Amino acid sequence: MAQRLRILLLIPHLGGGGAEQVTALLARGLSREKYELHLGLVTQADAGTFDLPPWVTIHALAAPRVRSGAFRLLKLVRRLKPDLILSGMAHLNFLVLLLHPFFPPVTRILVRQNSMVSSDLAFAGLPVYTCLLYRMLYRHADRVICQSNAMAEDLARQLGIEDDLIAVLPNPVDLDEIRAAANDPKQWAGPGPHLLAVGRLSPEKGFDLLLRAFATVRQNFPHADLVIAGAGLEETSLQAQCRELGLAAAVRFAGYVRRPYAFFPGATLFVLPSRHEGMPNALLEAAAGGLPLVALPASQGVVDLLRNQPGVWLAPEGTAPALATSLLAALQTLRPGQRFTHSFSARCEKDAPARNG
Repeated sequence: MAQRLRILLLIPHLGGGGAEQVTALLARGLSREKYELHLGLVTQADAGTFDLPPWVTIHALAAPRVRSGAFRLLKLVRRLKPDLILSGMAHLNFLVLLLHPFFPPVTRILVRQNSMVSSDLAFAGLPVYTCLLYRMLYRHADRVICQSNAMAEDLARQLGIEDDLIAVLPNPVDLDEIRAAANDPKQWAGPGPHLLAVGRLSPEKGFDLLLRAFATVRQNFPHADLVIAGAGLEETSLQAQCRELGLAAAVRFAGYVRRPYAFFPGATLFVLPSRHEGMPNALLEAAAGGLPLVALPASQGVVDLLRNQPGVWLAPEGTAPALATSLLAALQTLRPGQRFTHSFSARCEKDAPARNG
């Protein structure tokens, strides 16, 4: 029997965002026969409540922050001597690539870019030296993984990285769990329509735009309600905005939800109000669940994915009035419980790692 490749998946912590969900899904889905799997949690003290198989070895490094975990991470890598490291977020990617010269020579480094570099540099409030770190370090990875062709082209253009260093791999989704959720009890009350949005409560996710658009929707659909599944620093200000708009009784902040597809049964549509976005897992999961989709043009990757798809209403610009117009167009067209087969969701299924496969 051939010796298994030793893989170390690295993430700051589990829970919260799409990058963490992708890493957990890979840990559950990669073949135990082909790979010896290790999961490194740089800033977490334990594996929490995530459902990870027993053959995945967890290394909780409990560093106070990512950059403080350099010595602990180096010690782990030199002890494990992995054949391959996959790092899942930009600031952790920087640390891994800085430490690369001190890793065993057999270790190859893959870094996953989970956002549009141009948007991050323009809108994310990152330190001025971030672009320099990207340019200096990413070219030393064995591969840089992007989720869409548009993201790959943006990265190559912004950083001057050769195309053959970049691989495009769509995010996987857990189709088994999404399909099983179709039989879950409905999370909604009242006649609706019922709108669902999922994401971190931060400015780039555009939930303030969604609330302004939803106020317009309520003028035309007075029984409409909205669930926002996610946690973040903007929650207090968003709740205040709800009260100012007279939406407090119509909007539910569900907090962080590990399985947002539990809200799919009974949902009328899924809405993506992001100002800028790479390739959000929540959108792919909603598509896999067949939900009608309404979205702002958060990135060229999102536009390319959604354009000319059935059951999709893509706003022409990233504003609250444009989002309101698209939401109203969708709600005036949809039948109760209507679902769609989005062709791009089949690509996620094809490219996702099979469970234990």
